[in-house]
Amino acid sequence: MGKPRTDAAHLTGSRPAPSSAPSSPYLAAPSSLAASTVLLLAIAIGASAASLYYAQPLLASVRDDLHLSSAGAGLTVTITQLGYAVGLILAVPLGDLVERRRLVMIMCCLNAATLALCGASPNALVFFASSALIGVFAATAQILVAFSANLARAEERGKVVGTVMSGLLLGILAARTVSGYLAQLGGWRSVYWFAAGLMLLLALALRLRLPQAPPVTDLRYSALLRSVLALVREEPVLRIRSLYGALAFAGFSALWAPLGLMLAGPPHHLSTGLIGLFGLAGMAGALAAPLAGRTADRGGSARTTILCAVLLTLSWLPTALGHTSIPLLILGIIVFDFACQSLHITNQSEIYRLRPDARSRLTSAYMTCYFAGGVVGSALASVIYASYGWSGDCVLGAAFGGCTVLLWLGQTLRARAT
Repeated sequence: MGKPRTDAAHLTGSRPAPSSAPSSPYLAAPSSLAASTVLLLAIAIGASAASLYYAQPLLASVRDDLHLSSAGAGLTVTITQLGYAVGLILAVPLGDLVERRRLVMIMCCLNAATLALCGASPNALVFFASSALIGVFAATAQILVAFSANLARAEERGKVVGTVMSGLLLGILAARTVSGYLAQLGGWRSVYWFAAGLMLLLALALRLRLPQAPPVTDLRYSALLRSVLALVREEPVLRIRSLYGALAFAGFSALWAPLGLMLAGPPHHLSTGLIGLFGLAGMAGALAAPLAGRTADRGGSARTTILCAVLLTLSWLPTALGHTSIPLLILGIIVFDFACQSLHITNQSEIYRLRPDARSRLTSAYMTCYFAGGVVGSALASVIYASYGWSGDCVLGAAFGGCTVLLWLGQTLRARAT
């Protein structure tokens, strides 16, 4: 009887490539990725992510049309986010198991179908069920991010990931604006029908533009999901980068969760429309993404990480003063978002170097931790803001940034000691 295999390739189900040549064009990425392809990927990623946010400006209209309470309408966002979490865990790893272009096509079409169903909802039950499925299929965005990393050459991977992530951020920002404008023209249902049509067009464009991507593992689905945990155990870089991401997104959620309440109250008393404009400060993150990607390609990840960690901490000083000063608040938001997105792109660039044949599962592990950090940050912010106001929330956000600094220092000292 032969000795059982315990090597890393066996644990994660990878197919080792011969030393003479890559096992497939999916791993080879022999030529530079065309700018038009990167642009298409960025648009598709942005549109997929936007599906999570179309509902936010529509809640009052949905409430009145479907005869919901305000609390019931508010559940829409939570239900959609829970669906997204399910998609991160159960759908994103499939990118390593099945032909990825086909998977993207199926996910885009299913997303279009659920968006159309949501727009045609006759009652609350159908609306909530379709909202949950929209969240699941919005995970297409993360499948496409991993696909982009595989299509790019090693020396341009950070730049490509940063560029497509700019699309994701701009999609999130544009979703609320487009949703509100379309709802004014044709009612809240027209938003979902427009989004469904857009996803179908993108599915066709991706089918025509993207190359086939053969599977890189022959694991069964249940083993595939278990292999995600194996990657977390085996890859210290994945663990530390996931912690960086979780802390950054926890701070992000701590910033945005109570911000609207603070701006609507004294002394600002801003309208809903004006509060929504603060989302434009997120443009800083979209500008930061390609820069962080190029820096990672040049080997500057360590410097970027500590710089971002420090900014994630210090940005809360002007943010705290924003209780009485709108300009300082805007400054704090811009600095924080720039640092948060730069760190996110740096994290992704680092983890995509680890296992070229497991990038979908790496994405699943990282984004699940990232999302979990956001849930914790949002929950803590809600409790602390209710008890201690904006100042208490800013202390919480700065604490998340401080933990990121300490984590970097601990890792640096440990690396020097060894």
